[in-house]
Amino acid sequence: MKELYRKIKKIDKLLQMPEFKGLRDIYSDAYLMDSIKEAVKMVRTQINENIITDENNIDSAIVSETIKNITLEQKPNLRKVLNCTGTVLHTNLGRAILSDRAKESLNNLSDQYSNLELNLITGKRGSRYDHITSILKKLTGCEDALVVNNNAAAVLLVLTALSKGKEAIVSRGELVEIGGSFRIPNVMDFGGAILKEVGTTNKTHLFDYENAINKETGLLVKVHNSNYTIKGFTQSIPTEELVPLSKKKRVPIYYDLGSGALFDFSPYGIQEPTVKSLIKSGVDILSFSGDKLLGGPQGGIIIGKKKLIDKIKKNQLLRAIRVDKLTLSALEGTLIEYLDMGKVKTNNPTINMLTVDLVTLEKKAKVLQEMFKTENILFDIKKLNSLSGGGSLPDKKFPSFCLVLDVTEDVSIPELVENLRFNKIPMLVRVKDNKLIMDLRTIKEEDFQMLVEEFSKVYNGTI
Repeated sequence: MKELYRKIKKIDKLLQMPEFKGLRDIYSDAYLMDSIKEAVKMVRTQINENIITDENNIDSAIVSETIKNITLEQKPNLRKVLNCTGTVLHTNLGRAILSDRAKESLNNLSDQYSNLELNLITGKRGSRYDHITSILKKLTGCEDALVVNNNAAAVLLVLTALSKGKEAIVSRGELVEIGGSFRIPNVMDFGGAILKEVGTTNKTHLFDYENAINKETGLLVKVHNSNYTIKGFTQSIPTEELVPLSKKKRVPIYYDLGSGALFDFSPYGIQEPTVKSLIKSGVDILSFSGDKLLGGPQGGIIIGKKKLIDKIKKNQLLRAIRVDKLTLSALEGTLIEYLDMGKVKTNNPTINMLTVDLVTLEKKAKVLQEMFKTENILFDIKKLNSLSGGGSLPDKKFPSFCLVLDVTEDVSIPELVENLRFNKIPMLVRVKDNKLIMDLRTIKEEDFQMLVEEFSKVYNGTI
């Protein structure tokens, strides 16, 4: 073994090998030498494990490992995944898919300068938020708006700007954790707001808010149950009832809507308040996510009364959590499509997937089933349920059609699922009762051919 170790050339000698000439035309010598060092470590391990036993194989093994290392390093870690789970807003898979209009807006700015903070009419400096303010005013009825990098940042900014050192009144039933240990009480503490809990976990009355208001009160805070439900003997106060109290006591209402729908989902059996309806009800400040029910890029959208938005804009925290031109561009493209509510259902992928009818899903399932049959892979079609995901519509199940692959003696479902995840184009599926499930709700028709080809390669390699 030691004799084989001694046969490994020095790094500078290895670099001069003719096999590396092509790579030296592309990469710097310093980068290549680092890659060769890592390859040598791997070869030493292979010698130690008796994988390499012939000195004539050492150089070729080093070349092979070096090329493998460089290939892996140059390959993007963030890449396309085929989502066959049926979960529309899958947090682990990036939540909302951008619409064609949003992608077009993004592409138009990605390799160009822009008027991000330049008013082209006056020639003077402008605000980056002006690009989306007018359209949000039109779509929601708000007086002013701004955008930060996500709704968690929006919550922190609003509480810091409007209730630092003052009491923020919240129902105990709304003191939620929204994920990643991001909890409303902790955020309030971090932002300097003084939490004042009212009511109980399951019931809060209007008099609970009224009795808690005093000269130290800065905000009345409502938190939408976008990622949880409390059922049974419950009561919460809708904004329509809270607004008169807010006006009477001159204490603004801040509504953390979370998921944030501009589209009215009620005709499709989805009971979710729209942003416009809440602004119309008299809410002073409202925040919501861009990459949930809105179907756009990640962002925290804050809208409401101009005097409060102006105060929020002056807070020093805003600069630390502001969004860049690409997010604003994609968001503007997403919002523009909402100007035609008749077409947004088709053009916005999130809305389209949440409202697609069963007839369409069954047709898609039959087409995909037949495509798999040509590869001798036999799926059954079954009617199962999908989920919204991403902290939205927590108690809503969406009937869907799925392709189901039952276990056979030749196929290990756990091994197949793992291999699908490790594929060049990863494929994410569901598994239940040792059956592989592909939900058609989140599979785009233009991806069918790719899905069949990639799945077949993995499937045949697993048998």
